[in-house]
Amino acid sequence: MSRRRTSKWSRASIALAGSAAAMAAWNIYQARKAERRHPPTGRFLTIEGVRLHYLERGEGPPAVLLHGNGVTSEDFELSGVLGLAAQNHRAIAFDRPGFGYSGRPRGVIWTAARQARLLREAFAAIALEPAVVIAHSWGTLVALALALDYPETVRSVILLSGYYYPTRRADVVLFSPPAIPLIGDVMRYTVVPPLAAAMLPAMVERSFAPLPVPDRFAKGFPAGLAMRPSQIRAEAEETAMMISAAAALQDRYRELHMPVTIMAGTQDRIVDHQRHAVRLSNEVRHSTLRLVPNAGHMIHYAVPGQVIEAISGATAVPSGAVDSPPLPHLVNNRAT
Repeated sequence: MSRRRTSKWSRASIALAGSAAAMAAWNIYQARKAERRHPPTGRFLTIEGVRLHYLERGEGPPAVLLHGNGVTSEDFELSGVLGLAAQNHRAIAFDRPGFGYSGRPRGVIWTAARQARLLREAFAAIALEPAVVIAHSWGTLVALALALDYPETVRSVILLSGYYYPTRRADVVLFSPPAIPLIGDVMRYTVVPPLAAAMLPAMVERSFAPLPVPDRFAKGFPAGLAMRPSQIRAEAEETAMMISAAAALQDRYRELHMPVTIMAGTQDRIVDHQRHAVRLSNEVRHSTLRLVPNAGHMIHYAVPGQVIEAISGATAVPSGAVDSPPLPHLVNNRAT
């Protein structure tokens, strides 16, 4: 009897291992297929052993764009912000570590502060003057860390739909498991890519709600890149670190001395604008708050023109004007 049970378990284990291997092979094939469909279109540089991919357009005062979780630098191209900014600026959109075609070496905990240090070195490598830094969602934490730790590199900060204070979040529990060593590695190469693909339409709709998903995103978003096991690791790690990243920065926001523009949609279903954008504007002296009625989390698609206005306004402020009076606070685009 025991031999029969052992035999059954052995056959089941072999079948399970075979299924996992087949799924892993399929997901690797799909990842390579996605990369062939969406090859890198920008430039590369290597900083501290990390290969960074970035898009660069235009000439003029530098404007650096940092994307959120789940997307790549191409997000700013699809929204139109990169092209519009490039009309009067040297606009640069980085793939943050692990996203798009940038590496994310193991052995490093890629906190917002660690990513900020990498960006400081990247700025020096491409001879970038103090820049207006525009960041969306998770990218706002990196922008804030950069402004706080290396203020000499940042002329002004424009924050879009950011998460700035630790709060309870169900998505941290739901989407962090692929970041767990070993177990998460197995998940990323087997069950997670098809599950993520099935969930993607609903997640995208929620991000854009209450507005519809624009055609340029629906047709242009490289979903296959987001489903690669390598990028799933980056996405899961950033989800897992989301609360701690905000907690690490929240007591330092009053140290910000450069102009800060805070933009948020009043119907954002990912981040509560009152708990985050409004609260941050009350803490940061040199800040402008711009709430956009009826816009959701993907505010740069809803009002790209207003993002460009903010960039142009930030460029007009003299670099290093840390002792200038605070900018007027705006609520629903009206000065208060």
